[in-house]
Amino acid sequence: MYLSKIHIHWRLGGNHYHLHQALWKLFTGRSDNPRDFLYRVERMGKGNGMFILLQSTKCPQQTENGPVILDWREINPGFVSGQRLRFRLRANPVKRIKDSQKGTVEKKGKTYTRTLRVPLLHEEQQQAWLERKFQDMAQLETLIIQPEPVLYFRKEKEKRSGKIQTVLFDGILRITNPEAFAHTFKTGIGPAKAFGCGLLSIAKT
Repeated sequence: MYLSKIHIHWRLGGNHYHLHQALWKLFTGRSDNPRDFLYRVERMGKGNGMFILLQSTKCPQQTENGPVILDWREINPGFVSGQRLRFRLRANPVKRIKDSQKGTVEKKGKTYTRTLRVPLLHEEQQQAWLERKFQDMAQLETLIIQPEPVLYFRKEKEKRSGKIQTVLFDGILRITNPEAFAHTFKTGIGPAKAFGCGLLSIAKT
């Protein structure tokens, strides 16, 4: 895998849907493939652009008029049971609730009421959500939860707009299942990965 530092013009900052499209330009010829990269906006400001941490299975390639690759390195972390790591994760903690207004759906001969995602807004709910995500691979030792502003996006082709509520988690974890942890490290945690959520950054304690 590869870990890269990316800079993108600040005009893309108002719409994370455009930001996601811009990052695809770093992987030419693969626009029809499933997304295999995760990212997190580390710093942004009008006039200064956005500085992004990008984790990908393929090495990004600089293209004309695309995001600027500031630095990159190949990573191949190994994990062992009992290993303690500092971590950072921007996530979109949600739960699903039934929504009768959306109607029903048929699955395997059974009828189910459609559901929708709603954000978890209370800190104890957000911590419980993260503990569930980690329960088969790691144990939380310390945790700091930082609420963040609502993130808005627009999809012009579909004439649809939306918003997600992100949370920044920082803390220390202890690995209990190295194989499961390695898989999650590669694939990310939770929904809204196209909008900069899910990247699990780690460092030695």
